[in-house]
Amino acid sequence: MEEDIVRAVPAAEVAPTKYAWQVRAEGLRVRAGRRVAVDGVDLRLGCGVHGLLGPNGAGKTTLIRCLASVLRPVGGEVEVLGEPLTGRGDLRAVRRRLGYLPQDFGHYKRFTVREFVEYMAWLKEVPGREVAGAVQRAVERVGLADRADDRLRSLSGGMVRRAGIAQAIVNDPELLLLDEPTAGLDPGQRVRFRELLHELGTDTCVVVSTHLVEDVAAACSDVVLVAAGRVVFQGTPAELAAEGGPDDVGDSPIERGYSALLGGAW
Repeated sequence: MEEDIVRAVPAAEVAPTKYAWQVRAEGLRVRAGRRVAVDGVDLRLGCGVHGLLGPNGAGKTTLIRCLASVLRPVGGEVEVLGEPLTGRGDLRAVRRRLGYLPQDFGHYKRFTVREFVEYMAWLKEVPGREVAGAVQRAVERVGLADRADDRLRSLSGGMVRRAGIAQAIVNDPELLLLDEPTAGLDPGQRVRFRELLHELGTDTCVVVSTHLVEDVAAACSDVVLVAAGRVVFQGTPAELAAEGGPDDVGDSPIERGYSALLGGAW
C-alpha cells in the first residue's frame, strides 16, 4: 500500500491571525515637515474598501505615508497588521504584507511594465517561483496585459498609473494603501478600477485616499472624512449623504453631506 504524502506546511500558513484590525490608531500624531498634519486620529479599519476623504491639505497623504511606514508617528499609537510602527515593530515584515501606491511614485522609464512589477515583487520578497504568475495576474487585473512588454516611457499617464496599481497588488497584500489612485484615469478606466476595488475589498483592507467625492460614493463601503488633521466623520456613504440638506453646497446628496460637515469648505 502506498504511503500518503504529507506536505510540510509553513507555520505562517496555519498560525492564527494575531490582530483584530488591519489598522488600529489611537491619538495618532504625525508631522509633515514642521507641521503636525495628523493630530489625534483614532481609527479601526478591517477588511473592506475605506475611503479617506477630505480637502487638499487635510492630512490624508501624511496619514497614508504613516500607515505605509514611510513616516514615523510623533505621538499616540498605531498598529498595522498587528505590528506597532515604532522601534519595537518589525517594519520589514509589515512592508512585505502591504501594498502602497504613493500619489507620486518613482519608476524607471526604461523598464517595461513587466520588468517594473517584477522588480517590485522582488523588493517585497515574493518567492522567486511565484513571481512570474503574480506579475501576470497583477497586470491583467489592471488591464495592461497587452502592454506588459512595452516600456513605461511609451505609456500614457493613465497607463503608468495602472502600472503603479499593479505593483501595489502584486504581493496580494493584506493592507492596500492607495493615494489618489484615479489621477490620470479616464472615465472608463475609473469604472473598471472601482470594480477591482470591490473585488479586492472582500478579503483585504483597502484604504483609498482621495478628494473626489464621487469615487468614494461609487467604490467604498466606509468613509473616513478628515479635516485639519482630525477625523470629523466615519460611516457609510449613505450616512455621509444623510448629513447634508438641500441648502448645502453640492450636486449630489453625498457632496452635500461632505459640504455640511466641512462647513462648506472644499
